[in-house]
This record gives sequence, structure tokens and C-alpha cells, in this order.
Amino acid sequence: MTTGKAFVAVAGNIGSGKSSLTRLLSEANGWAPMFESVEDNPYLSDFYGDMKRWSFQLQVYFLSNRFRSHKSITEGDHSVVLDRVIYEDAEIFAKNLYEIGNMEKRDYENYLALYDVMTEYLHPPDLLVYLRANVDTLLHQISLRGRDFEKSIRREYLEQLNGHYESWIARYTKGKLLVVESDGLDFVNRPEDLRAVLAMIGAKLAR
Repeated sequence: MTTGKAFVAVAGNIGSGKSSLTRLLSEANGWAPMFESVEDNPYLSDFYGDMKRWSFQLQVYFLSNRFRSHKSITEGDHSVVLDRVIYEDAEIFAKNLYEIGNMEKRDYENYLALYDVMTEYLHPPDLLVYLRANVDTLLHQISLRGRDFEKSIRREYLEQLNGHYESWIARYTKGKLLVVESDGLDFVNRPEDLRAVLAMIGAKLAR
């Protein structure tokens, strides 16, 4: 698909298909996959049970893990596809938690200060792939994977996150960007859909 080292990141809301596309891109191109830490996350279940109590701890956990992953990719020699970028934490999730009253102002400001310092040292991805999906698609895909801690996710919460995603994507200038309209796409089960997405990514990287 491309010569030399490639750093591609897949962004999108909960249930948008990031992990699936990360795996498929890895298999198709021989890139090393790097997935978001979910199953071994010590805060996620508590967070969905009580967002106000656990929001700051969860966001700091994600920030630390994503900084470590991002740093290792930029310093390494191999092509990598990353499931979710560090920028989503501040631009989407922490911002939303603060705006809806589930993170205290002092915690949010502390988090942003830490985020600003950490991201100063990071080189952005060569290409950011944003999987745009409506809330019905997200809820359907969340239900299919059947994670217990995600059963309490409300439609309103996903709608709020989608709003922040659209605002962030409209302002994204750190590097190349590809927006994939994923409603109706099934790149896991329909080879023609996967080929179409791979072709779009290849064309964007080649420019």
C-alpha cells in the first residue's frame, strides 16, 4: 500500500468498528496492530456504573496508556495501525465528561495540563481514519459484542460524543485525514466493503 514506515490511526465513537478495522488493516498490509486497552482496564466497569466518581481516574489511565503506545510507535521502525489516538481523550471524552458535570473543573484543568505537556512530545499519525457512524449503528454494534460494562451506555451519551467527534474532525489539522461514512458498511463480513475502505486508505497515504 505504501513504501517506508506508516503510522495509521483509526478513530471513532464507541461501537464504530475501530478495533475490527485495525485488525483488518494489520492483516491486509502487514502492519503491527496496537489496540485500545479495554478488557484489562481496571476502571472501565466502575466508570460505567458511576461516571462522576471514576471519570478522572479513567481518563488519566487512558492518557498514560495512549501516550506510551503513541511514543513507542513514533520511535519504532515498523508500520503500525493504532486503535484510537490520544487526541480523542481530551477532545472527546474528557471534554464531554466535564461539560455534562461528571468531572470536576479542577480535575479537568489538571487533566488538560497533563495532556498538553504529553502531546508536545508526540508526532501525529501519517493518516487519521475517522469512522463516522450514527447512534443507531453504534448501539447495534455495541449490542452485538455483548460487553457487560457497556450495557448501561445511554443513547444520549453516544449522541453527545458524536457531537464532539464532529467538532474535532472539523478542526483536525495535525496530518492527513480520511472520513469513512460507515453506516451501512460491513467491512468485517463483506469483502467488497473492506476492499473499498482499503483503497481509500491507500489513495490517501499515497498522496
